[in-house]
Amino acid sequence: MRMLLTGRRHPVARRLLFGTAVALPAAFLPLALPMAGAAPARPDLAALVTLKDIQPHLAAFQEIADYNGGNRAAGRAGYDVSVRYVTGRLKRIGFSPKVQKFTYPYWRERSHATFARTAPSKASYKREVDFLTLAYSGSGDVTAPAAAVDVPAKGEGTSGCEAGDFKGFAKGSVALVQRGTCTFAVKAARAKAAGASAVVIFNKPGEKGPVNGTLSKPAAIPVVGPTHAVGAALVKAARKGGVKLRVRTDAVHGRRTSANVIADTRQGRADNVVVVGAHLDSVPAGPGINDNGTGAATLLAVAAKIKELGKDGLRNRVRFAWWGAEEEGLQGSEQYLRSLPAAQRERIALNLNFDMLGSPNGTRGVYDGDHSTGTGTQAPAGSGAIERMFRQYFKGRRLPVTESQFNGRSDYGPFIERGIPAGGMDTGAEGVKTAAEAKAFGGRAGKAYDPCYHAKCDRLRNVNLKMLDSNADGVAHVLQHLARTTVAVNGGARRAPALDRAYEPLWQGPYLVR
Repeated sequence: MRMLLTGRRHPVARRLLFGTAVALPAAFLPLALPMAGAAPARPDLAALVTLKDIQPHLAAFQEIADYNGGNRAAGRAGYDVSVRYVTGRLKRIGFSPKVQKFTYPYWRERSHATFARTAPSKASYKREVDFLTLAYSGSGDVTAPAAAVDVPAKGEGTSGCEAGDFKGFAKGSVALVQRGTCTFAVKAARAKAAGASAVVIFNKPGEKGPVNGTLSKPAAIPVVGPTHAVGAALVKAARKGGVKLRVRTDAVHGRRTSANVIADTRQGRADNVVVVGAHLDSVPAGPGINDNGTGAATLLAVAAKIKELGKDGLRNRVRFAWWGAEEEGLQGSEQYLRSLPAAQRERIALNLNFDMLGSPNGTRGVYDGDHSTGTGTQAPAGSGAIERMFRQYFKGRRLPVTESQFNGRSDYGPFIERGIPAGGMDTGAEGVKTAAEAKAFGGRAGKAYDPCYHAKCDRLRNVNLKMLDSNADGVAHVLQHLARTTVAVNGGARRAPALDRAYEPLWQGPYLVR
């Protein structure tokens, strides 16, 4: 998977949250040694899970990648060995893990695409700088006149979203449409139906870089996504007439097999399940130790200690999940939920998701469950309570946090689409750290949260261990609270979530969808 050049799994728009320590509910206070004759204090999962418990798993993921082609990507040997490693560790600590195999749509470019203007003047555009091929683009080598399709004079508009936009479109032309409103899949399908030989979906005003998007399913014609500057210039020239473009793509698609690893605690209510997940796969470009070895390793460390909570601490069943093919568009988590009968889906109380917990220049991002930033999507009721649990914990430790929007870029997406409350953390990826964030968290303003995001250098030395250590404490603490009670999230009772037809993610894993 390519380095992303626009947008973020972990959003650029973040609101810093500060404050001195406040009085916290008993469940969030540090646990003290019991007085003589007093009832013993509850175990503190955050204290039990240490960085030393996490680091061996990170080292194992690194070694697996090093001896298996340099990565742990879905459908490749490194991922299969990672699955065996996780299941082996789980069995050793007393779990009975299940490996859930599934097939998913596969797409890859076999060779670099070409995008160029051939008339009236010539210009060649640079891949990854000026344009990208949209995932699930078809293959082809087209040279044809370009035609602008309902491109607005300003703003986002609805270019290519309606069949009427293509009135008078000459068959065989290359359609020039602007990103906005509807999905790329709709725009490409409309263009194909109108007789387009290729589609150029350029970025909307105010958005930097080319379009790193997906059509979600295979298309029959080439589809590329240039920057707004490139697209706007081509539209201006095309309206004068005589512009010809060459669009060449060379891709392969089909289906591949991957797997999720699922493991339940033996104790806890089976009708009120807390699902805590992290994706296990990397991208093909590198070993993925921060993305997302940190999340996967942290869950293994927590799973090893959770039995210490005992029957009273595990009133709700905890289901640990290591998702496959997240980097292919949230395939593992989607397939998991799709496979569940409605009655079993109703037993899920909430989802916690942890994706990148140790970015070297990172921030401490908590998912915006109450939608207070007004960005991303509105998460299901109960998500705000989960956000507050993380915020209270870190506030009690005088550690700042930021708010990360729910935008569909990680495995919580299929859960909130189905009306299931969700929460979690991230530390950022290719987004750029602000001056305010640098003041709060340290690090360098103007630099990426993780300069090795989706790259070969995402190795052990890429992980901010101090950040990972404190974040793992937050993971353990909030999970301990929810394992005992979900009353703040769902009243402590099972509910019947339903697909949220209003849910419109901007992202599908690492790809934009609209």
